[in-house]
Amino acid sequence: MSNVAGKAYGMNVVTPMPVWKTWINTLLFMVARCQPQQLAGLLGLSIIHFARWVMIRRQDWPDLGQGKPKLARDYMLFVSNFNGTWDQYIDAFSDGIPNGLDLFWYSSMQYPGSIPITAFKNYIRANQVDTDYYYNATPGAAQRDIKAALRFWTVLDGLAAKHATMSPAEFAEEYRKALVAVQKDLPSPGYAPVASNDTQNADINRDALVKRAWT
Repeated sequence: MSNVAGKAYGMNVVTPMPVWKTWINTLLFMVARCQPQQLAGLLGLSIIHFARWVMIRRQDWPDLGQGKPKLARDYMLFVSNFNGTWDQYIDAFSDGIPNGLDLFWYSSMQYPGSIPITAFKNYIRANQVDTDYYYNATPGAAQRDIKAALRFWTVLDGLAAKHATMSPAEFAEEYRKALVAVQKDLPSPGYAPVASNDTQNADINRDALVKRAWT
């Protein structure tokens, strides 16, 4: 699948907005930037590598040789990278910040709301644009794996600095303390296993329906 690389999944969703609502969304985004605590539910989702909403006004669409497009509406672009399955991500998003999602997407046409989840998933799938090529520099490592490696590296650097000034007995004691501090960060991350047989079977069962919807 072109938008999956190891543990990571790349999502792009493009939704049309009435032009007169764009300024309202601009104001909401400004408030969200000034009060990041309002996004605590989003920031607390450790499966997310990156998430961004961008408004593209109709006059700002690029001309890449196809001619300047003449559009009737502005658009919202949502871009995110995460680890886990598509279903897990949408479930976590809807459960973590349902009110935030509704604020960010309220102006998008035919947006059903983040709850109930089935309608929300159908809306995301209908407006998702799959990537042609998705590169991930660390396909075997998710966000938490990289943070664990950085914690380990910091402790290792500290041990290296102490080694030159300590006796063998003192260093052995520091080593044991460091090992206890980073013991949860030592396992090899590897590639993500099947998150759920139910999810995998559901993907297989709806494959024909999805293909019909996109052909």
